Amino acid sequence: MKIRNHRLAQDDGTAIPYLASPNKGGVLQPRWLVMHYTAGRSAEGSISWLVNRQAKASAHLVIGRDGKITQLVPFNVVAWHAGASSWQGVSGLNHYSIGIELDNVGRLDHIAGKWVSPLKIVVPDDQVRVARHKNDAPGTPASGWQTYTPEQIDAAFSVSQALIGHYDLQDILGHDDIAPGRKSDPGPDFPLPSLRARLFGRKEDELPIFTSSAALNVRSGPGTEHAILTGSPIPAGTRVQALEQNGLWWKVDVLDEVSGVMDLVGWCHGRYLLAA
Repeated sequence: MKIRNHRLAQDDGTAIPYLASPNKGGVLQPRWLVMHYTAGRSAEGSISWLVNRQAKASAHLVIGRDGKITQLVPFNVVAWHAGASSWQGVSGLNHYSIGIELDNVGRLDHIAGKWVSPLKIVVPDDQVRVARHKNDAPGTPASGWQTYTPEQIDAAFSVSQALIGHYDLQDILGHDDIAPGRKSDPGPDFPLPSLRARLFGRKEDELPIFTSSAALNVRSGPGTEHAILTGSPIPAGTRVQALEQNGLWWKVDVLDEVSGVMDLVGWCHGRYLLAA
């Protein structure tokens, strides 16, 4: 992707859809990229709200679950996405960051056998990952989280790559990094550490470590149609390092010896991986 006059375009120069939000102001001095989830019912609904003056909120981009990108604010203008926030001694990240919203309902409660968002949106089981948030207090029970789609992750990577290159951004962060305790987006399912590693060439020791919540098969590929690897199932409580995400599946390096097997690397379903 390309940046032209602070607007996003495809490689062939085709402009990304643009719908101007009135919720903006001031000259942006971008240093960071911040990821959010919308917590709304759909990308279209979230966009309609973010271009409504009553919302008093906006973002530079919204990415739908199909990977479609819509721009709301030019990249050289402050968008109202961060609120009260700070990072590395800098406060008021609206003035120093580009904000991207991904269509995702976020944290879920398990009510009457269904996964339900605070807006009473019911999410199918096959779109749910159970995990503790990195900022949750010790002993906090795991919550459900709507998973991101491969199309969203691919779009987020492409956009981030263009923005970081054009504006020489220092890092990619979550809203939960710059407003911990107040915000939980983009949440445990967004592969921020692996995305950061791909974009900035960071070391693997920054990739997330999970613990299996149940006996779990490790497979040769991302799906139940792939062969189960020797050493499976790994017991509940086994530590694994996430290397790559493909939909609901994670490629992991098993850090503990299991059944006499060392250096076990393969794919596990993310629903049974809890943040360590």
